[in-house]
Amino acid sequence: MASLMTKHLFKAPSISPERGEMEKINIMSLPVFFEEELASASSFTLSEETSKHIIQVLRMKAGENLQLTNGKGKIITAEIISEYKKAEIKVLSTSNIPHRTSNITIAISLIKNTSRFEWFLEKATELGVSEIIPMICERTERQTFRHNRMKNILISAMLQSQQAWLPKLHEPIKFGEVIKISTQQNKYIAYCSEDEKKQLSNKTINLFSIILIGPEGDFTEPEIELAKQNNFIPVSLGKTRLRTETAGIAAAVLMTANAPA
Repeated sequence: MASLMTKHLFKAPSISPERGEMEKINIMSLPVFFEEELASASSFTLSEETSKHIIQVLRMKAGENLQLTNGKGKIITAEIISEYKKAEIKVLSTSNIPHRTSNITIAISLIKNTSRFEWFLEKATELGVSEIIPMICERTERQTFRHNRMKNILISAMLQSQQAWLPKLHEPIKFGEVIKISTQQNKYIAYCSEDEKKQLSNKTINLFSIILIGPEGDFTEPEIELAKQNNFIPVSLGKTRLRTETAGIAAAVLMTANAPA
């Protein structure tokens, strides 16, 4: 897994785990890098990719400080003690940022235009979505998915938005399987048919919630019926017809705004 760095700055935690607030990071003028595996030792060697960014790209030297996060709430402030081939760092301090109380999952159909789907992933991460399930529906046109590339987009968005928790990104799952594995307290499905639907903006989002977003061409009637039979509530995202990726963002905005912090 390639490590990434952002020009935006991680900041020392402004909250304590007891407060249970969103994983917001406060100010400290240091470059921040993603390292999936953070050792618990007082000093350790960074991965090849991170070392390359530090030594070759940023030209950082021994004695300079940086920050690292594993995308699971852990933040390390460290000092570079060696810059030979692989960077070696000494841990100065460690912080653990609590995860938000709510867990919002968006299961969204893959779409033909990959760049639009990548845009959705980026913005959903910035908004604080906890889990993303790429879905294969009956009318899904594209079924290929470059997981490593997509995960890197999530990492960049996490760092950009100064968060310490990386959303869980699934491999693509068929619609029927998503229905089977969905055990959330609140389950919603958004589609275009003129059925009786509730406004998602008026719903109070509980701790664990999921919404299904269909492909270009919408869900089929059998898919909608299957979801309803499994206690998915039909909802509307607004008065206009939205593209798949726009519907995903609209759902992310409404659900994160109405969810507990």
